[in-house]
Amino acid sequence: MASPEESVLDLIFGRWRSQTLYAGVKLGVFDALGEQTLGSDELATSLGLDATLLYRLLRALGTLGLVHEDETRRFVLTPAGALLQADHPQTLRGMTLLEEGPAHYALWKHLPAMVTDGKQNAFVREFGHMAFDYAAQNAEYGAVFNAAMSSYSSTQTAWALDALATHDFSAVAHVCDVGGGHGHLLCSLLAKYPHLRGTVLELPAVIARPEPLWAERMGVADRCTYVGGDMFASVPSADAYFMKMIIHDWNDEESVQLLGNLRAAVSPKGRVFLVEHVVPGPETPHFAKLFDIHMMCWGTGRERTADEYRTLLERSGWTNVQTLYPSAGAMAVVEGSAG
Repeated sequence: MASPEESVLDLIFGRWRSQTLYAGVKLGVFDALGEQTLGSDELATSLGLDATLLYRLLRALGTLGLVHEDETRRFVLTPAGALLQADHPQTLRGMTLLEEGPAHYALWKHLPAMVTDGKQNAFVREFGHMAFDYAAQNAEYGAVFNAAMSSYSSTQTAWALDALATHDFSAVAHVCDVGGGHGHLLCSLLAKYPHLRGTVLELPAVIARPEPLWAERMGVADRCTYVGGDMFASVPSADAYFMKMIIHDWNDEESVQLLGNLRAAVSPKGRVFLVEHVVPGPETPHFAKLFDIHMMCWGTGRERTADEYRTLLERSGWTNVQTLYPSAGAMAVVEGSAG
């Protein structure tokens, strides 16, 4: 067990690890290695990098468990490193480029000031715009953000489906995923439950190109429709709504407005499922408590406890039903009922 001093030092130097990881992804190291075993000189030639400094970076990536170095200074990806390849089915490449990239990196310097003056949203402090507005105006950031959301989707979907493994969807015909991105969660639901049809409601720019959309790739295009729109204005009518990592983006008043829009459009006895990182009690260390600080930096939102989600549901006309947890994983599903 690490001593208190070692634990604190590990925290202090934590950014060294995440920035080393970011450099490897940004420079294309993981995609270039693929399934090969290569020396730093071979990789440097293919990527247009300096071989001496690349070796030092690869050696550090080996310390992180992302590559393995043999006695001849040749490197091969580990299973963890393979997750950083663009074509891996559970790729985390996009999330790496977003969270350790220059835009999100710059937000954290505002944390002490926000806690001092009681006003969150480092994105506005740094860039003069809300994050979603900045993404719409800055094509490079928008592309990285959308790729990151897709990058993390397979893991989140697995957690959500695990939490809902025993849920009865037989009375549901039409599901709408509000702010559903490219549709990974909804299409996974349609694949599991052949009687369902579904709609993804998303900003038009996110679903403008067909290539990233999951419906065709998962073989459910005949039951899945993509609709461009603004969830704050209106949502399609449905028997059940999913919102994955949507409510945590907004403050309480904004969240009540969103949930109220769903409540007004849902069929009688309909359901809403909020897939979120639910904050546990004070005795439990949890990713959600750190994610909450990220949300403080990123916008107006926050991570919430199950009771806080209950309050949001009740304020917007829903009845809280239950909070379902996966057998393993960091997310939960909060269920609300219209009847």
